Amino acid sequence: MKQGDHLFLVDGSGYIFRAYHALPPLTRKSDGLPVGAVAGFCNMLWKLISEARDTSVGVTPTHFAVIFDYSSKTFRNTLYPDYKANRSAPPEDLVPQFSVIREATRAFDLPCIEMEGFEADDLIATYARMAREAGADVTVISSDKDLMQLVGPKVSMYDGMKDRHIGVAEVIEKWGVPPEKMIDLQALTGDSVDNVPGIPGIGPKTAAQLITEFGDLDTLLARAEEIPQPKRRESIIANADKARLSRQLVRLSDDVAVTEDLDSLFLNPLDGPKLIAFLKAMEFTSLTRRVAEATHTEAAEIAAATIAIDSPEAAHGPDLDPGEAGGSPAADGNRPPDGGGGNPGSVAQRRAELAVAAKIDTTAYVTIRDAETLRAWCDAAREAGLFAFDTETTSLDAMQADLVGFSLALPVGTPEAGTFSIRAAYVPLAHITGIGDLLGGGPAEGQMKLDAALAELRMLLEDPSVLKVGQNLKYDMLVMGRHGIRIIGFDDTMLLSYVLDAGRGGHGMDALSATWLGHQPIAYKDVAGSGKGLIGFDQVEIDKATAYAAEDAEVTLRLWHVLKPRLVADGLTSVYERLERPLAAVLMRMEERGISIDRQILSRLSGELAQGAAALEAEIHDLAGESFNVGSPKQLGDILFGRMGLPGGSKTKSGQWSTSAQVLEDLAAAGHPLPRKIVDWRQLTKLKSTYTDALPGFIHPQTKRVHTSFAMAATTTGRLSSSDPNIQNIPVRTAEGRKIRTAFIAEPGNVLISADYSQIELRVLAHVADIPQLSQAFADGIDIHAMTASEMFGVPVLDMPSEVRRRAKAINFGIIYGISAFGLANQLGIERSEAGEYIRRYFERFPGIRDYMDETKAQARENGYVETIFGRRAHYPEIRSPNPQVRAFNERAAINAPIQGAAADIIRRAMVRMEDALEAAGVNARMLLQVHDELVFETAEAEAAKAIPVIVSVMEHAAMPAVAMRVPLRVDARSARNWDEAH
Repeated sequence: MKQGDHLFLVDGSGYIFRAYHALPPLTRKSDGLPVGAVAGFCNMLWKLISEARDTSVGVTPTHFAVIFDYSSKTFRNTLYPDYKANRSAPPEDLVPQFSVIREATRAFDLPCIEMEGFEADDLIATYARMAREAGADVTVISSDKDLMQLVGPKVSMYDGMKDRHIGVAEVIEKWGVPPEKMIDLQALTGDSVDNVPGIPGIGPKTAAQLITEFGDLDTLLARAEEIPQPKRRESIIANADKARLSRQLVRLSDDVAVTEDLDSLFLNPLDGPKLIAFLKAMEFTSLTRRVAEATHTEAAEIAAATIAIDSPEAAHGPDLDPGEAGGSPAADGNRPPDGGGGNPGSVAQRRAELAVAAKIDTTAYVTIRDAETLRAWCDAAREAGLFAFDTETTSLDAMQADLVGFSLALPVGTPEAGTFSIRAAYVPLAHITGIGDLLGGGPAEGQMKLDAALAELRMLLEDPSVLKVGQNLKYDMLVMGRHGIRIIGFDDTMLLSYVLDAGRGGHGMDALSATWLGHQPIAYKDVAGSGKGLIGFDQVEIDKATAYAAEDAEVTLRLWHVLKPRLVADGLTSVYERLERPLAAVLMRMEERGISIDRQILSRLSGELAQGAAALEAEIHDLAGESFNVGSPKQLGDILFGRMGLPGGSKTKSGQWSTSAQVLEDLAAAGHPLPRKIVDWRQLTKLKSTYTDALPGFIHPQTKRVHTSFAMAATTTGRLSSSDPNIQNIPVRTAEGRKIRTAFIAEPGNVLISADYSQIELRVLAHVADIPQLSQAFADGIDIHAMTASEMFGVPVLDMPSEVRRRAKAINFGIIYGISAFGLANQLGIERSEAGEYIRRYFERFPGIRDYMDETKAQARENGYVETIFGRRAHYPEIRSPNPQVRAFNERAAINAPIQGAAADIIRRAMVRMEDALEAAGVNARMLLQVHDELVFETAEAEAAKAIPVIVSVMEHAAMPAVAMRVPLRVDARSARNWDEAH
């Protein structure tokens, strides 16, 4: 091994227990052999090996080894006989899988290393030291805190279950001390799992504070009399010897006399036939197929290997580590540090203080009018390694906006050095005088030519070594993309804020500036006017434009300095890096592509909807006994509650009767025909005005396609929304809505592919709430609503009445959204008492769901936020409101957020990976739309059959490797000429 090599060391024992607890029980069909842990282990190892170069730790391993515990008895038991004495024996069905997993490692053609008398951690520490001394880099594949003492400049860790890199900063983030102090910290805290005594009453936060204050364990013990807290002081003095013993127990031995040298760990090319033979013996069909495709091996020609299975008595393996077994994959790693001198929390706090203290001077900005000056600014940006960038245009529609100018902001010095300031400038390109001829006057003086400016800017924006910082940068990326420039390497302050504070407030620049900088930026209306006096930005005087645009860039850069450190301090780096930042470029390309629509279909539908609305209007007038303006809430309210005297009327602040959709739905559910007709009329007229009449107006004059705009930071849970046009709200369960989808078509010779997750939120619920009945039903491919009805009502699944299934379906989906007995009664048209009985019975049959709801509400009240299984946070600051209605609303939202948010995270992960997967498969399919749980693609008709399996595979495996779902994800995909037929 030499400098430049990279060694991956997999904590095999940790992998075993994570694999075992990540999947439901699984047996080999031919003989009933338990293979759940083997299956999970193989899938995790395959994922790590096949995708490490691209989607995991971003490096290519040259050497690779999987390290196992030989047994639970090691040299540490000589030091302390009670070491790990409280470990429970492994589960009975796991024991025979230990030897099979070792065979699996060999089938992957990887070194399988264990050594009697030593733990896997000691072997990992030894190989890490040897590789480090040889000049190589090391990645330890584990999340075990015991291994964090190894982290340093040449050694890092990678938690594959959470898709999270662990370096020095992450250790500090989690524990409040650097890696070299982890031994001292663990010596103080002890470890109940391993039965390491530590010092009673000292937890991680206290230990970190003490180590930070005294420097190390020896100094702390020597100066314990100085500790001001009496109980803490007495405990440390009385238990000093326990702390010293604990240090010996937790310190890893890095001088084990290993039998395999580093060169023997060289990562050989994968032996496809050898691995497939093992996988066929285990009857792992899906993984066999994937390996065969990746290694270009004909699986049918490979015979299954013969695998010897150890008896439970002969098998050896570690005792069960509860730390490996428990908790969801995102249960930890997202906690803020305790604070202190140089940890991420204090850095973030210091940055925020400096940002408020530094005043913004809009008179100091520069107007760049020539190529030489712009080149000097670009050179300075390269030297700084980062800069803020913002465009000024003629329209909010990035696909039709003309570029008027752009601004830059560069840092000078650093906040930590106390010399920090920002230089900002504006480059005008297409301002006009606004006077003269009828076309709006000629070009203003003192501007750069567009081509000359873009020539200088292109090299900077496409330089991956320079970080570009923007606010809602997707818009600017799309604008620059239309000029043939791709922005590579960026941060987005809007997305940073969204990850950190979803649910706490807005993420627009003005709001963020007021919150974090104490500064109110120049308002757009102050430079461009408003109302009848509004002018385009190209007509704004260049001096005013410079102050406005350059300030935007400076504010953005200041916000970046405040928000970026909080990612580490709050433990949210992976959410931003894996879910938000990469998706921005994906969505930009989707918006750029657009989708075709058929004007004739929309015109015909407009006519049909108009006729349907007119017929309903006539029926409404007959039922009301008089003609009136159906679209007038005031006239409708007077008829319903004034003349007809229907119950449930209430007046708004303006004194009018409320005729909201909920009011009308409640009246319709009570059996009143007129409100039902009003609801139907409103639906038809809304579809006509919002879609069939409006969609043709969104067709781009050049591309002849519709380009919707996706908003990434518009919801608390992570769901995307869209606008101009809003394609998210086209109804799919009504005949009229489906007809509108027929107008979304593929170009001649192409087809659309719709790929839709099946019941993803119920699957996520089964995973996070750990509901065995639901998990098993999904695993077996059973109709989940029929299964629920059978569980609740004792009705056989076979030949189940549709009404019984419909009621179970309403409950299944209603529970996710915290439905009340009142709401369920309205939905099913039954008495509230009967609905309440349904809900009570549901919780009796699935008690884990009630437990999940109670635990989630409690967590939300304690923390002010809830988390998805991927670590995304949704904040509900009003969940402690004294107002019962506000509090109840927030509780329902908090219960739903981890479910809906995880579903949103999963499809985001799929979208981020999709383009690379299609390209690798040689498929020219283009992702066009995302609508909740559905993705829409366009491809050549001849390529559809090849594209669909790739799309389905990416979507179904999107949660991995961060989360191993307890239930399988399923995707329905088909192709057709229009969107409705493909769905």
